[in-house]
Amino acid sequence: MRFFLDLFMSGLTKGSIYALIALGYTMVYGIIALINFAHGEIYMIGAFTALLASLVLGSHGVGLTGWGLLLSVAAIAAIYAGMYGWTMEKAAYKPLRGSSRLAPLISAIGMSIFLQNYVQLVQTPNFLQFPDLVPQMAFLKPIAGYITRTQLVILLFTLVAMTSLTIFIKFTKMGMAMRAVAQDQTMAKLTGVNIDRVISSTFVIGSVLAALGGVLIGCSMRQIDFYIGFLAGMKAFTAAVLGGIGSIPGAVIGALILGFAESFAAGYISSSYKDVVAFIILVVILIFRPEGIMGQAQTQKV
Repeated sequence: MRFFLDLFMSGLTKGSIYALIALGYTMVYGIIALINFAHGEIYMIGAFTALLASLVLGSHGVGLTGWGLLLSVAAIAAIYAGMYGWTMEKAAYKPLRGSSRLAPLISAIGMSIFLQNYVQLVQTPNFLQFPDLVPQMAFLKPIAGYITRTQLVILLFTLVAMTSLTIFIKFTKMGMAMRAVAQDQTMAKLTGVNIDRVISSTFVIGSVLAALGGVLIGCSMRQIDFYIGFLAGMKAFTAAVLGGIGSIPGAVIGALILGFAESFAAGYISSSYKDVVAFIILVVILIFRPEGIMGQAQTQKV
């Protein structure tokens, strides 16, 4: 039973991080029908930004500790990644908005490769040790065998982020504009919605969520490198497709399913095959239900 609970908590925390990244994929696709393959690199940049911020704000710099340090580092990483997302949309995707769907896809792949190599050159190709940013929690001692402080922080951050996103999408003016553009971009434009602002905001929000995932994976794995965004991005994309690309609840459900599948496959089969599971799930979904669990089959517009 204890082994099962360990695997369950591991799958839940993995799925939570995948969900933060998958939401960026599904939001961008829902708005402009683009698979932003550079999104995983924003997650990686968020992790590197958090590492640098922790060195400046931590005990060797300003001297922040505990929750103050963690929240400050997360905020800096989110803001910096949001700026990257905004710049990426303006530089790599907006000029190609009226072109064929293949052009922005190629641009996204090129941007992914560029960001990987940029971070490799500016930082290092080697793994870097990530500091322990999660504060001690005395109240966890009675249940320390069932959940760690890092797992609790991951779940709390993810819950707050997803709740905030849900409230934003449902009750704010920009959220309503996003839903309108996702439903019918032409009609939304005719009603006065600023399409460019909506698309840029979508990239920024997705980048902020991905950066939070980067901070959390650094806290969990305690090491990062320039390549962590590629594999995590592919898994998050798989989660988005599994749940139904374009569906926000679907992205969360798909991410949790993928996290549990990986965790239990590693525990009961072999850790060598945990990454294979994600892509087996992707192939199966594409064959039998390409629209995903909560997605809807759509006819191609001409």
